[in-house]
Amino acid sequence: MAKTPKYTTDIVKAGLEKRYKREARFRRMGLTAIITGLIFLTMLFVSIIGNGYTAFWQTFVQLEIYLDASEIDPGGTGDPEVIAGANYGGLVKKSLREMFPEVSGRRDKRTLYGIVSTGASFDLKDFVLANPDKIGSTIQLWVPADDDVDMLIKGHFDRDKPEAERRIKDIQIAWVDKLIDQGRVESRFNKTFFTAGDSREPELAGIWGAAMGSFFTLIVTLLLAFPLGVATAVYLEEFAPQNKWTDMIEVNINNLAAVPSIVFGLLGLAVFINFFGLPRSAPLVGGLVLTLMTLPTIIIASRAALKSVPPSIREAALGIGASKMQMVFHHVLPLAMPGMLTGTIIGMAQALGESAPLL
Repeated sequence: MAKTPKYTTDIVKAGLEKRYKREARFRRMGLTAIITGLIFLTMLFVSIIGNGYTAFWQTFVQLEIYLDASEIDPGGTGDPEVIAGANYGGLVKKSLREMFPEVSGRRDKRTLYGIVSTGASFDLKDFVLANPDKIGSTIQLWVPADDDVDMLIKGHFDRDKPEAERRIKDIQIAWVDKLIDQGRVESRFNKTFFTAGDSREPELAGIWGAAMGSFFTLIVTLLLAFPLGVATAVYLEEFAPQNKWTDMIEVNINNLAAVPSIVFGLLGLAVFINFFGLPRSAPLVGGLVLTLMTLPTIIIASRAALKSVPPSIREAALGIGASKMQMVFHHVLPLAMPGMLTGTIIGMAQALGESAPLL
């Protein structure tokens, strides 16, 4: 019996079903990987938000404070310098002692003073400077509570645990409960978190200083790294002659991209601070160090973007009479700019996340 010859189309049709199954299986694997990644990302954000959302709320305590004129403005001159130099901390402590007259003993009084933040005196001073006409009267002032009291109100301390196993004492909890019964404790949106800088007191700390420092440092980095990186990439790719010197420069640029960031920090310490004498903890120094670290990334990405421009663009520009400079800046550079900006964004993101060079 003669065998029916197999044509190419028959062979292809026979394998199509298996090929389609493999492609469908590969798509399912890819979709599963994406869904798994999204699940873990969601878990990460839920964990971060679940543990940190209470930081956006802050506990305040209402104090009844008598603005004693003999202590704030003894001479009655109304001089802001005299008013600003008054002992506002003593007025806050006096108010607490009057609210809890049963408290006696130096140690118990210090414990009592600890239920409000040390920043209460500054809030009182700001109030008096803004309202000097209130001197000599009794006011109701909301001041931030101590961080331990704030954690207690937010439920982060277990009241049932022994006193030795938590940071807040039983007597302080009793005082806080009394204030709650009197309606003198409430939670408000934590504006301090966005408007204050670093502080040794957690309830007074904020991100404003860090955010502004990062912003100005990145501005300096961007203004220095982007034009230098693009100019270097254009020169090496379009104008530099091919010799051993340009080869050595390219090798060094590629090597610098792999240098640990702490090395750039040590270089900045030795050159910018010790040699040039620039001020410490300044955005200028941080921007210079991060510029050195970011330049290799921008140069490499910019050169890759220039290489991706089709040669026909260059040939067409030169063919209609454009000079090489006009060809580069009017035709090649605009087409390569999206890739250069991508490399710049990657470099700036790396600079934003680096702390070792700045330390």
